Amino acid sequence: MRSSLRPLSRRLPLGAAALLCVAAAFVPTANAADADDADGGARTAAVTFSDDFDGPAGSAVDGAKWQTETGDNVNNHERQYYTAGNNNAALDGQGNLVITARKENPANYQCWYGSCQYTSARLNTSGKFQTTHGHVEARMKIPRGQGMWPAFWMLGSDIGSAGWPNCGEIDVMENVGSEPSTVHGTIHGPGYSGAGGIGAGHSLPGGQAFADAFHTFAVDWTPNKITWSVDGTVYQTRTPADVGGNQWVFEKPFFLILNLAVGGDWPGDPDAGTQFPQQLVVDYVRVST
Repeated sequence: MRSSLRPLSRRLPLGAAALLCVAAAFVPTANAADADDADGGARTAAVTFSDDFDGPAGSAVDGAKWQTETGDNVNNHERQYYTAGNNNAALDGQGNLVITARKENPANYQCWYGSCQYTSARLNTSGKFQTTHGHVEARMKIPRGQGMWPAFWMLGSDIGSAGWPNCGEIDVMENVGSEPSTVHGTIHGPGYSGAGGIGAGHSLPGGQAFADAFHTFAVDWTPNKITWSVDGTVYQTRTPADVGGNQWVFEKPFFLILNLAVGGDWPGDPDAGTQFPQQLVVDYVRVST
């Protein structure tokens, strides 16, 4: 996503707790292609993080894996207020996490532009899980409509000390509602951040909309290389040669983020044709190394 929560720059974590990027221990995951050992033998990828979002309908996400950020985002001029608990992020009882954006302001939330118009949710694994390299994957069905901005992305765990963009950012998947058939994968770092981020888009054939079905979004992140894919189809690869002589800041731990923004400088605001509520439905998130 291009930006962050107030008072930080771009899409950075909202609360002070999110900035305390404590190193997290790896927890096994699966679902990545087999890798080769140095001696040429095949080894099985180890699952280091996995959440299938199983649980009773209405339950909040697993607090051992995710923390919920709260607040607004002045840097992108987004319109939503991210709420805590299960108000806008809850399990559906069918193995999915549902992040819901609503046109409402039930608690007189105040945003950068005045009284907030929308609520939504943003989750991250800072201080709970981080990874350096690996296969990072989520199966999701995105929302639709002008002004919607779902994202699955990562930030360098040293953001509290290095700041953004020096910490680095890997956007596994972003979509803006005005482009229903296209998703974007991007990297941001010192000298190539914000609108200058380095990435590419991937479009479905025949004008299909990503909101019509679940799709799998992934990066394969290895030393000095990041490769993006949708439903197993690779659409771009980035290496240090792509950052124009700037620093490649992707050889250190990163944590995961899921969010659904409303409005902002990139997608623009919702219009009269945007229906609410809108939902980002997440079947699973997995990381394997």
